[in-house]
Amino acid sequence: MTEPATARPADPERNTLAKAATENFPVAPFFLPREWREDLVAVYGFCRLVDDIGDGDLAPGGADARLLGVEPDRAEDRLVLLDALEADLRRVFDGTPLHPLLRRLQPTVRRRALTPGPFLGLVAANRQDQLVTRYETYDDLLAYCELSANPVGRLVLAVTGTSTPERIRRSDAVCTALQLVEHLQDVSEDLGRDRVYLPAADMKRFHVEEADLAVPTAGASVRALVAYEAERARDLLDEGDALVGSVHGRLRLLLAGFVAGGRAAVHAIAAAEYDVLPGPPKPGKARLLREVGMTLRGKG
Repeated sequence: MTEPATARPADPERNTLAKAATENFPVAPFFLPREWREDLVAVYGFCRLVDDIGDGDLAPGGADARLLGVEPDRAEDRLVLLDALEADLRRVFDGTPLHPLLRRLQPTVRRRALTPGPFLGLVAANRQDQLVTRYETYDDLLAYCELSANPVGRLVLAVTGTSTPERIRRSDAVCTALQLVEHLQDVSEDLGRDRVYLPAADMKRFHVEEADLAVPTAGASVRALVAYEAERARDLLDEGDALVGSVHGRLRLLLAGFVAGGRAAVHAIAAAEYDVLPGPPKPGKARLLREVGMTLRGKG
């Protein structure tokens, strides 16, 4: 008689890395050198894990909490989990981390001489998400993006050995733009999490109340507000465009993909007449490829 198959235990590392296929940006595309791909996947694993903790999107069962040394009765406390993740991150730089995703990250950190700053910024952003759910001004939102988005671009430059002050500045503009676009795509989803990333001062200027964001279809005021914020994102993408031309080879194609992805998403929002409430407007592949080509030719 054949023994019944035993259910395989949850694999938090594999489950987290599998989410790369659903991202709006290329995590580690095939055309990059293998060593870059491996290191970018390791960095992505940390980024995805910290965001999943902050958003409450960890796989059920508490496996990640156990791996981080968090007691079962506190496994749903996001701030406790973020504190545990930060402690494990510090072990990456001085010790032996507990979580397999951070153990995967450790060789990358050593090989690329990465510093704790960008990783700590991502933890701080997700900690802030638990405490701050509204932003009064655009500058307040930019300060949040400095923690939540800009570290990712800085890590890409560090992994590829291409960091310079000017490239970091351009990268920050692109990453902030991508974060702003994601906020516009996810207005309804964020509101469901009791978060609003549209600056309150701008909402007041366009006569938008939070109740106007909780309906199936956007009214004229909401559309005008979204168009205004989309233009800000477009301007930041234009500001960061020179980053693409400052590098060569396969890295140039990767960075063009980031910029083009943002531009294609802004175009999709405009094509939806700035009505983002039914769901996130997504660009088609043809539009994305067109934007990549234009960005590579410096015609974005």
